[in-house]
Amino acid sequence: MIRRLVDIAVSAAALSLSAPLLLVAVLAIRIESRGRAIYRQRRAGKDGVPFDVYKLRTMVDGAEHVGAGLAVNANDSRITRVGALLRRTSLDELPNLLNVLRGEMSLIGPRPTLPVQVAQYTGRQRRRLEIKPGITGWAQVNGRASLRWAERIELDLYYIEHRSLALDLKILARTPAMVLGGSGVYKGQAGGWEGRL
Repeated sequence: MIRRLVDIAVSAAALSLSAPLLLVAVLAIRIESRGRAIYRQRRAGKDGVPFDVYKLRTMVDGAEHVGAGLAVNANDSRITRVGALLRRTSLDELPNLLNVLRGEMSLIGPRPTLPVQVAQYTGRQRRRLEIKPGITGWAQVNGRASLRWAERIELDLYYIEHRSLALDLKILARTPAMVLGGSGVYKGQAGGWEGRL
């Protein structure tokens, strides 16, 4: 209950404060390329229940149906100029706050993943679905997309097994540096998901 109250208070305040920035980003996206500025994608939530995650669109409209499909690499030609800036600063994730308000996500937890990824989980890896997905998390502040997929899952499982106020505060303390540094946005040589775990 306390976590939920904190989620509501912080996400509502963050959305209010970031509203002007979100408006500018939406206008920039619409000016540069056709299509909706807010992108929705089906993800797996707590206990595997599907929900639509909200993000600012950073790629050309319909990008998931061309090129590398759901995989996104550095210098991907589908990423728009505005999108590259939004990704580098993680501003594209701001609409995730709506998911937090709706109760589908939390501020801290494993990043929400695609149902096709969840379908490949082992029994142990399915424990990743025991809590709500988050905007930031232990795997996020320890390398995020640059890590191998199985390694990211293990970090998320570590968080679930050692979840505490102290660990949450450590994640929150590390998150600004991760965002401002722009590290781990893309999978690099060994990281990311390649359609298998």
